[in-house]
Amino acid sequence: MFCLGSVWHFCLFACLLTPIYPTIRAFVETSLPTRSPKTNVWHRVGVIASEKNTNTKTDKVPKLNNHKSEFSRHPNMEPNENMPPKAEARANLDGVIGNEAHGSMEVVQRKGSKYSFVDFRKYHRFFDVKNVENHTKLYDKIDGLTFARTKRSSGTKLAEDSDRSTFGETHSSERLLESVHGLYGSRTEYRRTGDDARGTGSRQSEPHLVSSTVALFGDSAHNQAMVHWSGHNSSVILILTKLYDFNLGAVTESSLWRSVDFGSTYVKLNDKVGSRTVLSYLYVCPTNKRKIMMLSDPELESSVLISSDEGATFEKFPVNFYIQSLLFHPAQENWILAYSHDSKLYSTMDFGRKWQLVHENVMPGRFYWAVMGLDRESDVVHIETRIAKGRAHYVKCRAQRCTEAYRQYLFPGHVDTNSLVVQDEYVFVQVTKSGRASYFVSYMGESFQQMKLPKYCLPKDMHIISTDEKQVFAAVQEWNQNNTYSLYISDPSGVYFTLSLENLRTSRGPAGNLLVDFYKVEGINGMFLANKLVEHQVKSFITYNKGQTWALLPAPDTDVAGNNLHCVLPFCSLHLHLEMSENPYTSGRISSKDLAPGIIVATGNIGTELSSTNLGMFITSDAGNSWRQIFEEEHNVWFLDNGGALLAVLHATAPIRHLWISLDEGKKWDRHSFSLAPLFVDGVLMEPESENHIITFFGHFSHRSEWQLIKIDYKGIFSRRCMDGDYQTWHLHNKGEPCVMGEKQIYMKRRPGNRCMLTQDYSRVSSSEPCLCRAYDFECDYGYERQANGKCSSAFWFDPNTATKSCSTSQSYLNSTGYRKVLSNNCKEGGKEVFSPRKQPCLPRPPQGLRLATSQGELMAPVGSNVTFLVHLEDGDSPRTNIQLDFGDGITVTYSNLSRTDDGIKHTYKSAGIYRVTTHAENSQGSVTSSLFLHITSPVERVHLSAPIVAIRRKEANLTAVVWPSQSRTVTFFWWFENSSEPIITLEGSISYTFAREGMTKVTVQVSSGGFILQDTKVIAVKEFFKSLLLSFSPMLDEHNPDIPEWREDVGRVVRTALSQVSGFPEEQLLVALSPGLPTAAELFILPDSHTPPEHRKKSEEALVSISDILVNALNQGLIQFELKADTRIIVYITQLTLAPLVDSNPIHNSSAMLMLLSVVFVGLAAFFIYKFKRKIPWIHVQTEDSHEKEPEVIGTVGQNDNMSKVKLSEFSSPKEIMEKDLEARSRGMARNVERVITREFPNCTNV
Repeated sequence: MFCLGSVWHFCLFACLLTPIYPTIRAFVETSLPTRSPKTNVWHRVGVIASEKNTNTKTDKVPKLNNHKSEFSRHPNMEPNENMPPKAEARANLDGVIGNEAHGSMEVVQRKGSKYSFVDFRKYHRFFDVKNVENHTKLYDKIDGLTFARTKRSSGTKLAEDSDRSTFGETHSSERLLESVHGLYGSRTEYRRTGDDARGTGSRQSEPHLVSSTVALFGDSAHNQAMVHWSGHNSSVILILTKLYDFNLGAVTESSLWRSVDFGSTYVKLNDKVGSRTVLSYLYVCPTNKRKIMMLSDPELESSVLISSDEGATFEKFPVNFYIQSLLFHPAQENWILAYSHDSKLYSTMDFGRKWQLVHENVMPGRFYWAVMGLDRESDVVHIETRIAKGRAHYVKCRAQRCTEAYRQYLFPGHVDTNSLVVQDEYVFVQVTKSGRASYFVSYMGESFQQMKLPKYCLPKDMHIISTDEKQVFAAVQEWNQNNTYSLYISDPSGVYFTLSLENLRTSRGPAGNLLVDFYKVEGINGMFLANKLVEHQVKSFITYNKGQTWALLPAPDTDVAGNNLHCVLPFCSLHLHLEMSENPYTSGRISSKDLAPGIIVATGNIGTELSSTNLGMFITSDAGNSWRQIFEEEHNVWFLDNGGALLAVLHATAPIRHLWISLDEGKKWDRHSFSLAPLFVDGVLMEPESENHIITFFGHFSHRSEWQLIKIDYKGIFSRRCMDGDYQTWHLHNKGEPCVMGEKQIYMKRRPGNRCMLTQDYSRVSSSEPCLCRAYDFECDYGYERQANGKCSSAFWFDPNTATKSCSTSQSYLNSTGYRKVLSNNCKEGGKEVFSPRKQPCLPRPPQGLRLATSQGELMAPVGSNVTFLVHLEDGDSPRTNIQLDFGDGITVTYSNLSRTDDGIKHTYKSAGIYRVTTHAENSQGSVTSSLFLHITSPVERVHLSAPIVAIRRKEANLTAVVWPSQSRTVTFFWWFENSSEPIITLEGSISYTFAREGMTKVTVQVSSGGFILQDTKVIAVKEFFKSLLLSFSPMLDEHNPDIPEWREDVGRVVRTALSQVSGFPEEQLLVALSPGLPTAAELFILPDSHTPPEHRKKSEEALVSISDILVNALNQGLIQFELKADTRIIVYITQLTLAPLVDSNPIHNSSAMLMLLSVVFVGLAAFFIYKFKRKIPWIHVQTEDSHEKEPEVIGTVGQNDNMSKVKLSEFSSPKEIMEKDLEARSRGMARNVERVITREFPNCTNV
């Protein structure tokens, strides 16, 4: 231990103390200075806490050792009792310094989604990590990288090699830490690995680091921090610390710190932003790092604070919505999209001063700014908007002008939710129908096309991995795969895919996102690493030609101590963990840089398969041809000095005070002390491409101490700037083959042992020379497969003779040879073999394989909507083939050639129905026809079941379902009778049904049309016999008749009650059914007692006759009345030949009653005249007296059976008798109406 001055004795005492440290959990927010103009979003990392092995009072700290944080990318990294101590320490550190992140990609996918986009360059999402035991949110949603501190375990071994210092948690030791803040020199030691370690006995002149430590006093209680360094040689660093109250679920305190000297000193800015303002988030404009935006806690104050001078001054502006995330424009520094908690998207064009609503119901994370080169206007936004459960629309509009009139729906129809991805020149969507997903892509703004995989791939799931270099990499789960995926590579359009590698190792993250073990090596074109499942073992493979061939990784010859390993391919090889950190301030488990081509540093193991135990650090400096082990334990490794140096920090949960630096590609490591006291490191800030050579470690000495920031200037390890003589060349090769991706490449790198600084502008590539093309410079074209001999031959399902290209007579076309050149491969053709497409003459061909479909693939559409028809011709002289399309509704269109139908043919149907749509293709060589049947539906607004209220048992009854609006052939009717388990299905709205049992039977009809289902229900009384009377009402009732079922039911119930009171007959044996329409009419049904045994039927019929006589008398005397409203009473009459009473209920006859009376008189006179003179009128049919036995019959309108009973005309009074009785009744002051008696001889009643 190194101590100074008056603190020597105290330091000596502190060294004797046994340290007890509780478990710490860190969660960090930062923003990253980056050279990529595409990076306009923020990174985050979470930390898995280590297991506590302590008996101290820290037992109340939640045990999270078995908890997988949402930031853990490997499912097997939790510590367990079978892991050795070193391995356990490595597993427990997940995220403290180096987080487990996956490969070279970022998965933008929500939980449960079937489709995602994976790209490490664009990161935009939020995470929640939850406390396992207390079930409370441990971290809030933060855009960036966040620290959250809790206690560390006192059982952690505090040893770093042989001289790792211990440090207690006493109050006096806290003061000691405060006393050592300041400037001091570091101590350097050297270490060589492998053969370099042997024979080294002398030391060179000691290089040194200059470091200083700053504590953020007053923020020891703050458990979260956000750190931003502008980078690009800026000296400004901003730190936002926060106190997050887990009980309240909110930020209660915050402090903003600013440094203008690379972190040597910090100034607190709370007074500038408002002493009472609680800040929750910090954002930095990616295109202008001087512009800062901060959000206040919306629980207290919803506002944004804006700075244009790197935090020197701030302006505050109120915001009327709760911002959940921001998306900055890739080119315009003042343009921002903001997503709110209520799924609304807002835009600002003045860096947050004014906001405007863009769209509602936007899916989280599914909104994108315009893509340069793809969209004409730079203020265009691409949005996925939810329209129903599982369904969404792809909308394109201007950020400040996105009303319905200006919106473009570029994909015809709906898409699946959480499926829209806009990346580079591609737009991807997914559509699921009948349980099978289809994937569509639009390239360079063209119309969407379905992505074509090999015919029998039959994908269950697909995830886009990358769209780099105008090509799509996709992970596809085929029909026979469960836990693995296959790697497919597309052509430039993203439509046609071929297989590259089967059985990729995959896993699912805590949020349900797919994690693919696939890594793009930076700095070397066409070089990738992947982990593949081979006979239940995961092995690492490498490719140098963009996935055309894959090989196992050779293991090092010796371990870190120089011992021979005897690992021979293919039985033993090197296996690497391919998780790349999502957080730029942790290194992840594998690293490579464009600035250092050929150098890869990764965590891995040697053996037969990939393991999570016995891990070490491995490095290659010749692009994977040979590997060396550099550490026995897992470290976090960063690139320094424009890629010319490496920085390593032990990956451990214990506090550390040493770092390692190598200037010769990991052959020799210099150890430096960066802190007097061990530091729990929460992250490292650096800018590898900067000229300032500054590193900042941030963390804390104990859970009670302040935030500590240690600034390290490593410029002192260099003696000078590199000159021309300090470099040497190395040749890129693939196991001795000098041609890689079609060219011979020579790179420059610094000579080993030279302690000179690299310049930013020195060229890594010395020279390149193209090679002659060979088979592996080409990938197999769509429909072709790579054989064991390396050649591409057509698959059994593909016909290579089918020409799919447009071709016209006297012209030629390029016919595939089964190969397509690997994109970015620079080989040149000149040998005997020709792999490029061959030019062939076009010959006239008759049209073949004509297909007609709708753009959505559906055979049903709502009336009035635009239906897009797609016509596809597999073979034929397309430019000279006429296309005719008959829509089936009398309209036909004709096109001179197929190219005019590329965007589809749109048509609108104005009425519902089933239409036969036919397309006809014809040229001079022949013709072909294809057709489909399209259902145009209109949603049913209303359905009414018209059915008799009473039916005769074992006699057919007619039931009719009336729908509005009326439709033909597109409505399906489902009839449910009694307690049937299966419906009767008809295409017509009427049915005849025979009821088998007496009683009250419920009948339900369901109407299905256009995806909508409506129903109506009626209850029918089924009896052996009954009587019925036709009723009419006072005319004034028509004025109050709204003609709705509810009103008719209420009036029928009132009339039934009045009849029951007058006659004394039970209400349950009376039924009154009002008919729809005007004038208001009803039918009274008199039912027999259901408890009467069958043998007493004669008495029951006689009882019905008696009750009928009583009711007729009461009706004729006007005794059946009810009060409709105040001063309005309605009288119920029995109906004769007319549906209205002859005499009004009022004492004074009104005009309508007189008119009806005159009408009856006129009809009676006419009937009398015909009756007297019928024999003299020739066109009147005369019945003889002998035919009296066979009188004309009237068939009931309900029954349709030949055996049904008849009602004879002789049962009705003659017209003369009617007139005589009417006059007689009027002379007595009351009418004697004829009773309409219906017995079993009349099987049904008529419901008008």
